[in-house]
Amino acid sequence: MRESHAEDARAEARRLTTDLLGEDRPTAATLLREAQAVLGRERTRRVADLVRLAPLTRRSAELAAVAALLVGTDELGGGWWTVSRDGKLPAPEEALVKAQPVEPWGDLTVLETLAAWVSDDVADILWGAPVGTADLNSWQAEDRVAVPPGAKAGAKLVVSFDAGGRLDAVVVRRLDDELGTNLDFNSLRYARPAEAQWSWGVAAGLGPHPLPGEEPSPYEKEIDPKTGHVLREWTLRHGATTDETGPAWQTVGDVVAAVERLDWMWRSAEWFAWWRAVSALIDGHDDQLTERLHDLAR
Repeated sequence: MRESHAEDARAEARRLTTDLLGEDRPTAATLLREAQAVLGRERTRRVADLVRLAPLTRRSAELAAVAALLVGTDELGGGWWTVSRDGKLPAPEEALVKAQPVEPWGDLTVLETLAAWVSDDVADILWGAPVGTADLNSWQAEDRVAVPPGAKAGAKLVVSFDAGGRLDAVVVRRLDDELGTNLDFNSLRYARPAEAQWSWGVAAGLGPHPLPGEEPSPYEKEIDPKTGHVLREWTLRHGATTDETGPAWQTVGDVVAAVERLDWMWRSAEWFAWWRAVSALIDGHDDQLTERLHDLAR
């Protein structure tokens, strides 16, 4: 079951990356080359610098955001980067140059912010501005968004649930003759930049994702042999195979490649403690690694 779910997700992601980006097994080098053709040399340089500065456990997510920017810019044109938003938001170009979070996306990285921005802008052009938002952690359909003035029974309202993600709310007349709304979950849809972001991240996985001209490669950094042995042996005791773990881990790249093969998120809950320790090892957080190894040994 675990393997089938993971492979189904990867197969769908590869299909989408092929449709959107022309490659089913994406690499950082290919993505940045395509980005330069659409974003231009200087923007791509800044984007690549932000990817390089991110922790290695975040590199895939940052590259996935680049995929969204590539597809979004291709759809909206380069002018998208230079237009501010009614004095409330800077132009995307300014956000990239300053490399600082922008509200209302303050909890995202700069690249994730820009990816969300372009995904929402494409979605608004396709389906119109949303009348409200809905958190789909709840599948309650009734009256999740208010009926706007002038709406009539049968009307379909656009609702946002994620960056670039939309669904419809249908205006209905209730038994008390009042108007309400029902979310139509069958109308869930994503704009192409959001699809590109998800599919690139899943198809490419955690990595390794070396960047062009990156010397020395952070993936070639040697790890503490004892720590690598402890974490690798833990996986074998908890159901992993030697094919999944690979040979003894000697470098950060060995660890990243093993994490990608292990599909740990589809395993039992105890693997989250293992991931916390492994992520500290990959990102070089030695102060956290000792504590997390202790937690894993409990």
